[in-house]
Amino acid sequence: MAARDKATGKEQSMTITGQSSLGKDDIERMVRDAESHQEDDRRRREEAEVRNTADTLVYQTEKLLREQGDKIDGSEKETVSSALQGVKEALSGSDVEAIKTATESLMTASQGFSQRLYEQASQANAGDGAASGSEQADAADDEVVDAEIVDEK
Repeated sequence: MAARDKATGKEQSMTITGQSSLGKDDIERMVRDAESHQEDDRRRREEAEVRNTADTLVYQTEKLLREQGDKIDGSEKETVSSALQGVKEALSGSDVEAIKTATESLMTASQGFSQRLYEQASQANAGDGAASGSEQADAADDEVVDAEIVDEK
């Protein structure tokens, strides 16, 4: 392979050789090793995904409790907080099934909490919309003028 600089006329060349190729036995050994570790890799990937899901849910739930915790009653807040603590404890260990179970419990507890928050927000918005809608109707009624056009020719 060669390259020439057109402005100066200088040329550089290089040769590529395949001297460091692996032998057939080495390649087969590497393939067997990869196959034997395939299950371990799958388990590690699953554990990482479960832990990431749990970490994300912990973060979102803590944020929701900080921002909206005053809008739920004490028993429901205690249920969510207890489930949250369960996930944190499970994450400190290495039992993937325990992390999954704790995460599902927290999802269940926080979904009920989240649903009530959305319902409260919907009711508040519906109340605001009804008031402003009736005010707009009253204003519109004031502007309506009944008239009869008479052509006097």
